[in-house]
Amino acid sequence: MTLSRTLGERVLALTWADIDAAARAAAKTFLHDTLCVGAAGARAPLAENVLAAARRWGEGSACGVLGRPDVRLSQPSAAFVNAFQIHAQEFDCVHEPAVVHPMATVGAVILSEADRAASEGKPVTGEGLLTALVAGVEVAASLGLAASTPLKFFRPATAGVFGCIAALISLRRLPVNQGVSAFGYALAFASGTMQAHAEGKPALPIQIANAARAAVMAVDLAEAGLPGPEASLEGPFGYLALFETAHDAAPLTHPAPGFRIAEVSWKPFPTGRAAHGGIVALQTLMADHGLTSRDLAEIVYRAPPLIHRLVGRRPGTGMVPAWARLCLPWLGAIVLARGTVGLADFTPERLSDPALLRLADRIRVEVDDNPDPAAFTPATLTFSTTDGRLFRHTITAQLGSPEQPLTREQHLAKQATCLDFGGLGANAAALADAIDRFETLPDAAAILSLLGARR
Repeated sequence: MTLSRTLGERVLALTWADIDAAARAAAKTFLHDTLCVGAAGARAPLAENVLAAARRWGEGSACGVLGRPDVRLSQPSAAFVNAFQIHAQEFDCVHEPAVVHPMATVGAVILSEADRAASEGKPVTGEGLLTALVAGVEVAASLGLAASTPLKFFRPATAGVFGCIAALISLRRLPVNQGVSAFGYALAFASGTMQAHAEGKPALPIQIANAARAAVMAVDLAEAGLPGPEASLEGPFGYLALFETAHDAAPLTHPAPGFRIAEVSWKPFPTGRAAHGGIVALQTLMADHGLTSRDLAEIVYRAPPLIHRLVGRRPGTGMVPAWARLCLPWLGAIVLARGTVGLADFTPERLSDPALLRLADRIRVEVDDNPDPAAFTPATLTFSTTDGRLFRHTITAQLGSPEQPLTREQHLAKQATCLDFGGLGANAAALADAIDRFETLPDAAAILSLLGARR
């Protein structure tokens, strides 16, 4: 039996009753997070350009777009635009050990599926959507966990497309043979490189968007009767062999108790996740010791190799937001200037501010000897002052991780900030209430009316 067949059967067998309390709570929490981040993403840099391109790919009216009450698109295009908006500001949740942003892809796809189904008079229930969410995140994160070497391709996209297939198998109740074919076409469409990350280009969220669209297309092809490759995951030219340098399929073949959705982390700041430890460490030292930018001689964040690879880049004049969000020295300068990093911190005026650039020049990331290719912690920030004092703070768990989760108040504050940014702040309380009882909704797509995605 192929691994794709095993996963397809497992997905079809999963019910809401099988999902434990921790995973149920996490599913609703990160659905809420994804909806709000996606609505804010309607105002992300280049979001209008992405929408304009998607409109050229054909007409459609089946699905809405988060934060855009007057836009209706075909399902593949809506999934594409929503996935871009969810990830474009680096504010979406992440499974840290897998180095996967599972909800940018899976969330966009299940929302498009619920919206399309409702428009055809066959609504998806809240319980059904949450079950599919859990199934999709399980596959995407487990694929990431199967890797035993550092990122080679852009895993949020390459693993994400397979998570989307699992979610759609659950929602459409695809027969197993069709589910296997859908996984096969996901392999045919899978793509995403780290070159966009290295250059700070918006192709990163575009790759995630493409994975969401590709998943809808793959399932449509399988339902239309096109047979796909069967050993799409474990075959000699399958996903694991091609996209990872080395792997151990145990997370897929022998899953641990519980569900991967409960292992997902919030992003409290709209930046690369690898920068969050440095941001929190700097905030802590400033709060505990009264340090300000006037005291700064140098900051060194000594951290695992993955941190340096992802956010150790240097700032410079002419930076674009996609580069700055992944530049810890720049983000540290913002923290020194105003105490935190928010959605409004990536304007051209701020990115070209010479005072901020001078501060950023005194901040750097240094690599430690941690052998774990996916480690974010432990990491230590050292603040050297102009009068020779040294202050250190060590991060052992990331804020927003399962080890240090956001409180409900912090979670709701983030969602309110996103909705305010997207012009939907008046709907914050109603959305939170709908999420709390989401599993009881007869039509999951009804919630989209609170996000400007459904009339």
